[in-house]
Amino acid sequence: MRDQIRAGPYVQIDETPLQVLEDPGSTSQMWVYRGGQPRAPTIFYAYHPSRSGDVPFEFLDGYRGWVQTDGYAGYDKLGSCEGVVMLGCWAHARRKFVDVTKAASMGSAAHEAIEYIRKLYAVETDAEQRSLDETQRAELRRLKTVPMLDEFHGWLMKLQDQTPPQGLLGKAVNYTLGQWDRLERYVQHGMLRPDNNLAENAIRPFVVGRKNWLFSATSRGAQASAALYSVIESAKANRHEPYWYLRFLFEGLISARTAEQFTALLPQNIDPKALGPAAK
Repeated sequence: MRDQIRAGPYVQIDETPLQVLEDPGSTSQMWVYRGGQPRAPTIFYAYHPSRSGDVPFEFLDGYRGWVQTDGYAGYDKLGSCEGVVMLGCWAHARRKFVDVTKAASMGSAAHEAIEYIRKLYAVETDAEQRSLDETQRAELRRLKTVPMLDEFHGWLMKLQDQTPPQGLLGKAVNYTLGQWDRLERYVQHGMLRPDNNLAENAIRPFVVGRKNWLFSATSRGAQASAALYSVIESAKANRHEPYWYLRFLFEGLISARTAEQFTALLPQNIDPKALGPAAK
C-alpha cells in the first residue's frame, strides 16, 4: 500500500495525536496518507512517536508528484525535495476567517474574504454538477478561477497594509498570503483539489474511534491499529463493503506468496461486484 502511494501522482497528508501509554513523554501521532490513483485511492495510516517533519519526508522518500497538506510548518521539508510540488488547503485558510467572524460584525472584512472563497468553491461545484473531466475542469478554472484568485490576492494585499498583524484578522490574512503560492496551485491540473479535506475525512474515523478506546497501550498496538484502519478505509474509499472485502482478503492471503499476488488483493484492484453474496 505504501508503494502504491509513493507511485504518485498526488498525495494528501494529515495527522492526529495518539496517546501511547508505554511512551507518555512522546508527541505520538497517527499519520494518514491518501494517494495512488485519484479514482482508485489508497489510504495508509502510519503510527510514529513524533510529529516531526522528518516523518512524512522519510515516508515519501523518492516520491515525485503533488503533495497537499495544511499549513503546519513540519511539512515544509517536503517542499525541498526534487520533483515534489506542494499544495495548500483552502479549507484551512477559510477557517482562519471564520474564527474572525465569531468576534466581528456581519460587515467585517472576514466575511468578504469568506465570500471570495465561496466563489472559488462555486466553480468546483459547477464542475462536479457538469461531470467535467480533468481537462475540462482545468480549462474552467483557467477561465473563472484564475481571475478570481488574482482579484482576491490584490484585495488581501491591500487589507494586509490596513490590519494589525497580531489581531485575528491580521493572522488570517498573513496565513493566507503566506500560503498563497501553494493555495493557488490547484488550478494547474484538473485532478487536483482546492483543499485537503479528503485526507481529513480519511482520518476522521480514527478520531471518532479514539473517543471510545482513548489510547494505545504500546507502539505495537498503535501499529496494529494503523494496519487495520489502512485496510478498512482503503476498502471503503474503493466502494467495498468492509465485511465482504475482509473475507475476500483473508481467503486470498492464504495462497498469496509474491508481490504480484499481494498487489492483486489491494482494494483498488478488485471490482466491487466481485465481492459479497451476489458474487457467490
